[in-house]
Amino acid sequence: MRAAVLRESGRGELELRDDVVALGPDADEVRIRIRATGVCHSDLSLISGELPGGGGAMIVGHEGAGEVVEVGDQVTAVSPGDHVVVNWIPACGRCEDCRNRQVHLCMGFMENLFSKHRFEVGGTPAFGMAGTGTWAEEVVVPWQAAIKIDPDFPFDQAALLGCCVPTGVGAVLNTGSVQPGDRVAVVGLGGVGLSAVQGARLAGATSIVAIDPAEHKHPLAARLGATHTVTPDEAEDTKDRLTGGRGFDHVFEAVGRSATVRHAWQLTRRGGEVVVIGAGAPNDPLDISTYELLFASRSIKPSVYGESDLRRDLPKLIELAKSGHLDIGSLISARVPFQDLNDAVAALAKGEAVRQVVIFD
Repeated sequence: MRAAVLRESGRGELELRDDVVALGPDADEVRIRIRATGVCHSDLSLISGELPGGGGAMIVGHEGAGEVVEVGDQVTAVSPGDHVVVNWIPACGRCEDCRNRQVHLCMGFMENLFSKHRFEVGGTPAFGMAGTGTWAEEVVVPWQAAIKIDPDFPFDQAALLGCCVPTGVGAVLNTGSVQPGDRVAVVGLGGVGLSAVQGARLAGATSIVAIDPAEHKHPLAARLGATHTVTPDEAEDTKDRLTGGRGFDHVFEAVGRSATVRHAWQLTRRGGEVVVIGAGAPNDPLDISTYELLFASRSIKPSVYGESDLRRDLPKLIELAKSGHLDIGSLISARVPFQDLNDAVAALAKGEAVRQVVIFD
């Protein structure tokens, strides 16, 4: 089958191959035929080496949707023919995090990321990114990673429910404490940031300032709910004008850079909150003194996967999309064939795209 192979994190272009095999399924696993998969900035960070890859060949991609084609003997939650979204942080249901209803922190399966090979490439074992590897025509994952959805929901939009949308919307509705009437800023207008803009609108924020140096993204942000769109250089003046210099109640950072987290901190009022959504590099420390932390009394909250529980949240997100309250389709910049995947990665690296979706025909 076709798949995008990364030989080593930080080493150039992907190999687009047709001799890849998805291994399994075991008794508690499912095989999914991927119909659509998103091109996420985390994929780019893995390819570039900014995010660690663990060594060895890997099938990239973690945001996808498709249909179940085979299930293991012990699987009862899904059946062949079911349409599913791939969940890259599946909940084991047994660990303390799961018992505390913090399933986004579950390490039950994540600990096996670099111990269980999911693929073979020309006969050589390979891992799947985040235990998935959705830039392949088929993946085999634990049954907990296959979230059943309505069969009438389009695959291209369903793919974004695997990461982009629940991460951004969830950062606002699950991690953040946005109340009706609050003033919000979002730093970074990729798919996750634009989903956070929509989350702020759904939460009832009256001022939603969308910040990105790429001005071609501003009209879409306004259409999705931003009341103001500005570049980073304009953000401070906008803060002063809208808040009397006090700062925003909540600032959501969707870039994953210490510099943008620091900027978000400076835009936040005393007693407000900074929610960090972007996945940054391990060698990019944040410089905030304990003095600032104490006397500014701003909180910094990480938001892994938008603190989402996909089994709980996906039906709500799909209903919001069907009712017109959540616009997923407009997040898709382009639908691209598999053979153009390297071009899609290059477009993302240049900041030309919001979310591209690879369609497997």
